Amino acid sequence: MTPQPHEWSWLDASETISISDLSRVCRISPDELNELVEYGAVKPLPARSQGRVFSAECVATLRTACKLRRDYDLELFTIALFMEYLNRIEDLERELRTLQAKAPSRVTGPHREGPQPWREQHAKSASGEE
Repeated sequence: MTPQPHEWSWLDASETISISDLSRVCRISPDELNELVEYGAVKPLPARSQGRVFSAECVATLRTACKLRRDYDLELFTIALFMEYLNRIEDLERELRTLQAKAPSRVTGPHREGPQPWREQHAKSASGEE
């Protein structure tokens, strides 16, 4: 099944999204979205003449949190906590990727954790074979 053109679009984090579009995309009511704003889970961009707008950067996290809410019948305050943790995890993963990119690569071979295997010399047999 191929998606219809009106069912998908590319997400650009630098774009803005209105409260009505955000609520539609994330399948949450505008009132619930306003409550998440009050909890600090979603932050609108500075006031503009067309009403509340948000960075499109919050769409992925909000969609994940709203899916968890529907799947597990969670309270809205719990979703606000989830969003805080999801954002924190994303920030830490971004920081880790940055540090890994800056770290020098190790060319010396694979690193082994734990003790090295003990190898015992085998005594030569009477036939002279090892």
